[in-house]
Amino acid sequence: MPVAVVTDSTAYLPPELVRAHRLTVVPLTVVLNGAEGLEGVETFPEDATRVLSGRRVTVSTSRPAPEQFAQVYRQLLADGADGVVSVHLSAELSGTVAAARLAAAEVGDDRVTVVDSRSTGMGLGFPVLAAAAAAAQGADLTGVRQAALDAVDLTTIFFYVDTLEFLRRGGRINAAEALLGTALSVKPIMHMPDGSIVVRDKVRTASRGIARLVDLAVEAAGDADVDLAVHHLAAPQRADQLLAALTERLGDRLHDTYVTEAGAVIAAHAGPGLACVVLHRRP
Repeated sequence: MPVAVVTDSTAYLPPELVRAHRLTVVPLTVVLNGAEGLEGVETFPEDATRVLSGRRVTVSTSRPAPEQFAQVYRQLLADGADGVVSVHLSAELSGTVAAARLAAAEVGDDRVTVVDSRSTGMGLGFPVLAAAAAAAQGADLTGVRQAALDAVDLTTIFFYVDTLEFLRRGGRINAAEALLGTALSVKPIMHMPDGSIVVRDKVRTASRGIARLVDLAVEAAGDADVDLAVHHLAAPQRADQLLAALTERLGDRLHDTYVTEAGAVIAAHAGPGLACVVLHRRP
């Protein structure tokens, strides 16, 4: 059996890709107004949207426990996998990578290796797919890990949020910057250059935000052939606008495209209205 690839629920990969590449997805936990559930299993985007739209909101998220990862790794190895490459959302955003590394050390670092994608959404998903493709071609543990790391360097994420308030509540952005943005009615565009969330641009309206996302994605593509993912939260029309505009701008350089709604974990920190573009430059 080839090297097995594990990821977490914040990759927001289309279900057909998870099945086709035989990926194992370990869910994070979301707590919405006291109700706890596993992302994508018990708690879904519409649950988060409903709670976040209310007047009284308490939302938190938590990583999988190291033992959850250890159980997954042991089962995959017992089933005949040659090794496990576990690729996860940015360590700057979550303790998931740390939990996975603790589990890998317990199971055996010579058989399990962990990769920090320095991103989330399909910023995580594209490195996962690259790892799975390498595994399917017979690469060993080192080769599969390197495929994921190479894809990390070739993947860029930009996203627009209607307000910085949710990122501020979750401690994912500087409180002073969030307060200033709110006071000035700024619509921020974020990116993740080193795994942390940073304001890239500021616009005044949602329509300008969507247009700016398109420009930034085209700029990031350069002259490369690319794959594209678009995420949204309770904003399918924004996803449609992004996909249509980028399809026109990138032309025949655009290959695989994916559109998915962000899950409850990202919803908790970004809020309804999220629009996200992830660009993967083909090597």
